[in-house]
Amino acid sequence: MNITISDESFRKAAAEGMDAFLRLITDAYLDALGGELTAENMPQLNGWQHILLSYRFFQEEVMDGGFCQLVQNGYGPYIFDNPFAKVMREIGLHDFSKMLYKAKRVYDEHKEELTRERDDDEFMAMYEQFPQFDDLEDWYIENEEEITSHIAHYVDEHLDDFLKDAE
Repeated sequence: MNITISDESFRKAAAEGMDAFLRLITDAYLDALGGELTAENMPQLNGWQHILLSYRFFQEEVMDGGFCQLVQNGYGPYIFDNPFAKVMREIGLHDFSKMLYKAKRVYDEHKEELTRERDDDEFMAMYEQFPQFDDLEDWYIENEEEITSHIAHYVDEHLDDFLKDAE
C-alpha cells in the first residue's frame, strides 16, 4: 500500500526525535491496515514495511517486558520466522542480528512452552524459566538507542522503500 505522510508531519516527528519519526511511519501503516496487523491484511505491506513494523513491535515488547512478553503477545512468529534478523545484518546492524539469532534459537528450541496460553502467575514465572533471554534483553536495552538511530537513518535514506506499494 502507498503510504502518504505530509512533509509537515515528517518535520514535526523528526524534530521530536528518531522514535517519533519511526512511530509516525508505522502508525500510518497500522492506520491503513485498520488498526492492527492480521493474516488477511499482511499482503498489503511490502517487505520493508514489514521489517519496520517488526522493529516497532520488537522494540515495544522487549523494552516493556522482554522476550517472554514479545512471544506471549503473539509476535514470536512475526519476528523469528521471518527475515527480520537477516535484514538487520544486511543494513549494517551485525551485532543486533547476532543477538536476534541467539534469541531465535531459544525461541525455536522452546516454542511450544513459550507460546502456550498462560495466566498472569504462569507468565511471571516465565522470566525464571527462561533465563537464556536475560543477557540478550540486557544487551538490547543497552544498545537500543544506537540501534533505533541506525534504523531511523536507514529509513530516512531509503524512505521510498518504506512508503511504496507492496509488489
